Amino acid sequence: MNPLDSVPASVGVNGLVSILVSLACIVMSWWALQNLRLDLIIRHPKGPQGRLLQVLLAIVLGRFVAGFILEYIGYTQMLGYMF
Repeated sequence: MNPLDSVPASVGVNGLVSILVSLACIVMSWWALQNLRLDLIIRHPKGPQGRLLQVLLAIVLGRFVAGFILEYIGYTQMLGYMF
């Protein structure tokens, strides 16, 4: 079997894992932001602009957390080449 045959499958699995980790982190960020008192910062936190701000904050925070997790997974996979 040619080792290059498994490359597309590996790239596909990595892409799927990245999507799932990113979505999970965005959902967790949304859940965590529900406890944030936005009424201290903005006038109408339950209005459409307040909800949009929560969604955008969840996406930004979730993406940073997902980036950290995915980098950590990549680093742990690189450790296998040490031995």
